[in-house]
Amino acid sequence: MTPKLKKLKDQVIVITGASSGIGLVTARMAAEKGARLVLAARSEDALRELAHEIEQKGGEATYVVADVSRQQDVHNIARKALQRFGGFDTWINDAGVSIYGKLTDIPIEDMRKLFETNVWGVVYGSLEAVKHLRQHGGVIINVGSILSESTAILQGIYSASKHAVKGFTDGLRMELSLDELPIAVTLIKPAAIDTPYTLHAKNYMEREAKHAPPAYAPETVARAILHCCETPEREITVGGGGKMITGMAHWAPGLHDSFMENVFVKQEKADYAPRPLAQNGLDRASGSLQERGNYPGHTRETSYYTEASTSKPILRTALAVGAGLALVSLLGRTKKGNGYTTEGGNGHQEKANIDTQFTYPTEPNPSVH
Repeated sequence: MTPKLKKLKDQVIVITGASSGIGLVTARMAAEKGARLVLAARSEDALRELAHEIEQKGGEATYVVADVSRQQDVHNIARKALQRFGGFDTWINDAGVSIYGKLTDIPIEDMRKLFETNVWGVVYGSLEAVKHLRQHGGVIINVGSILSESTAILQGIYSASKHAVKGFTDGLRMELSLDELPIAVTLIKPAAIDTPYTLHAKNYMEREAKHAPPAYAPETVARAILHCCETPEREITVGGGGKMITGMAHWAPGLHDSFMENVFVKQEKADYAPRPLAQNGLDRASGSLQERGNYPGHTRETSYYTEASTSKPILRTALAVGAGLALVSLLGRTKKGNGYTTEGGNGHQEKANIDTQFTYPTEPNPSVH
């Protein structure tokens, strides 16, 4: 059953992870469009300030201090929405945190804690939302990642958690459709986004973490999320560069792995020492109403790919064709220029000898916009 979603100005929206980055930008943008908000995160001071900011501008917002790794906290978010607004129309599971470092160096306890937030937080939020949306309908939006379909070296446990988010989201979508419930389920898959993600991550590397290029503004993700609040979508990738990486992982996994090992591993390390290990968002609340992070390069304020993918069907078709041709061209150039072969004599992918200056492509031709 295809749900009939309300306009943003008529919606009550729950947002977890609202105290920084994507969640914060989405909250501010949704408030500007007239949505009433239920803001959730662990950082009470930041939530209080944000709710006050929204109300000072004429909007309506309430907040709940919640750790999404605790099911009771997530239940309290729904209860607050019912008390203040009588319910909600959209539930956005955005809360998440990362860990940088080799899997062999990261304590199992940290891995479990990350999964409690990134995976179980999504599970708790989604199931809580279903209980309240099954009668009148609405949408559940889970923020995954391009790492739901590829894996970033030195971010292995985060990548694994986002794979799990995609698996759960796809399974939930099918079951709700099977039961003919009027609930849309969307997966948002951002590429590298210039938020405090790297600064909140727990970092076991010898240098500070940073995003590999290209990085996009959090507004690009917020616009995609708000589009899905009104329009049912299966999933949306944010950032053409991210789409190319997932395409590489699918069509040329050996090339993808070699790129990660030879290029990406250098690009995700800053040229200065890391902050103290104890300063991280895995072990404690760290949201302080920061929208941007420490990305040193030019942040892309828009994505032609994503804007086209949320537009009319004819533009989506042109986009798909253009992205496919770009990927074929990339693979052809890389094979020719770096000695890469797709099949070795034993039938396995051979490693590529990739120039360390190679950066994965960014956006398809802007003419598709």
